[in-house]
Amino acid sequence: MPLEIYDSLRDQRLADLRADFFPRLPAGQPLILELGCGHGHYLNAYAAAHPQEFCVGLDLIGDRIARAERKANRARLSNLAFVQAEAALFLGALVEQPAPVRLRRVFVLFSDPWPKRRHWKHRVVQPGLLDLLGKLTEPGAAFHFRTDHPGYFTFARQVVEEHALWEFAEADAVAWPFEYVSVFEERALAGAPQSFTALRR
Repeated sequence: MPLEIYDSLRDQRLADLRADFFPRLPAGQPLILELGCGHGHYLNAYAAAHPQEFCVGLDLIGDRIARAERKANRARLSNLAFVQAEAALFLGALVEQPAPVRLRRVFVLFSDPWPKRRHWKHRVVQPGLLDLLGKLTEPGAAFHFRTDHPGYFTFARQVVEEHALWEFAEADAVAWPFEYVSVFEERALAGAPQSFTALRR
């Protein structure tokens, strides 16, 4: 894609976030966020089980967002919203919001492991992501990660371990907040999915 077209799309998505999406967020209520929500299976189930929490699902692919929204509409979930945007764009725009927005939980579930070393820069879990999440969270906020790719699990753990704002939670001290076997997890169960939770310092 030519750079000028990419920049135009990025600017339009940013304008749409500020004009249409952010005003829909509940004022003063910490959010539950899933980065790379896919078709929304997990977050729809989570929102249905936690009606007191407001959930946001983020994905870059429009068809996935459309499918996720249809599920939410069929279930008549008023505490759930989906948005098409890049994670860095969305989080950066949240940081710049005049009214403070806070995240209570962030999920990254079975995101693309980008197995080739030259592609690791495309993995979701990066120091820059944790920097942005640090600006949008209070101490005790949780970052939940799950993957079926051993190399990505090791990589993500190292990124978190080396970051000053996040620390690993002991598995027996902080339980995984909600279990639901999504389509991606169903495929992964043939392997050995691994999870961790990190808490904001």
